[in-house]
Order: sequence, then structure tokens, then C-alpha cells
Amino acid sequence: MTEKLKQTIQEEIIKLPKEAQEAINSLDWTKIAEEIGKKHLLDESETNNFQVETLLVLVSLTNPEFYATNIENNVGTTKEEAENMANEVFEKIFAPIGDIIEENIKKNFKDKNPNWEQSLNFILSGGDYSAFMEGRSQSSETAESTPVNPPTLQDVKDKLLIDYK
Repeated sequence: MTEKLKQTIQEEIIKLPKEAQEAINSLDWTKIAEEIGKKHLLDESETNNFQVETLLVLVSLTNPEFYATNIENNVGTTKEEAENMANEVFEKIFAPIGDIIEENIKKNFKDKNPNWEQSLNFILSGGDYSAFMEGRSQSSETAESTPVNPPTLQDVKDKLLIDYK
């Protein structure tokens, strides 16, 4: 993985709520993704693209439902291989991170009284603990530099994908 990709990954993770940042950073998911890539005989460029697709799911820019298809299209694997890779990532990366996020939320929730909006969102979501996640805080410096229009999926992909030619 290139230094630029590592830096961009950290920039994207910083934008997440505190609980999600802690959970994602508690697992060396980039190394796990790299090992999965090696197992499936991906070259360096394909492995980086695979890590980008994984990051896009982790930071909620793409729906996990389309993860295998995105691997197939953007990494250049067969449909069957993409599904196998996606299943392995769900088992080794997404599920553990999801469990850590849920535990962090439950632990933080014990000492706090939720506001009515959080309680309502929790009920309406069918029990999604993300309703209790703390939003990220922005300093006045980052708030001033934050664009009025949030970046699109293509903007983030363009920032993450590196030309290896």
C-alpha cells in the first residue's frame, strides 16, 4: 500500500463518528485485506483497488450489498471470486468491526441519557445502535474548510485510486 493511500484512508476515517473510528482503528483491516488479496492472487494495483472498495464500505460511502459487485467491476475478478473475497471480508473485517462499534456504543450508552430523537431513531431503525453514536466534532478551522457540498463517491474514489502506469 502506498503512503498516499494510507494517508487518504486516515483522512476518510477521521470523518466518522468517534465509535466508528475507534473500531476501525482497532483492527488492522488493511493488512487483512492485503492477505485476502494475496490469497486470491491479486497484484499490487488490484490489491489497492480491493482495499479502496473495502474502505468505501467501512466509511459508508457504498452499500455493503454491492460490495461483491464492486470488487468484480473495480478489481477485475470473476463474479465467483469476488463473492468469495467479499464473504471473507465480511467474516474477518466487517463483522468484527461492527461488533466493536456495537460494544462501544452500548458501553458509552450506560452512563448517558439519550435524547428523544436518539430514542425515536433507535425504535424506528429496529434497534440500530448507531442512533446513539456521537457525531464527529469539527474545529472552527475544519468547519471553514469543509465544502458546502459533500464529496461524491466518485470524488473519493478519484482521491483514493492511484495510477500505476
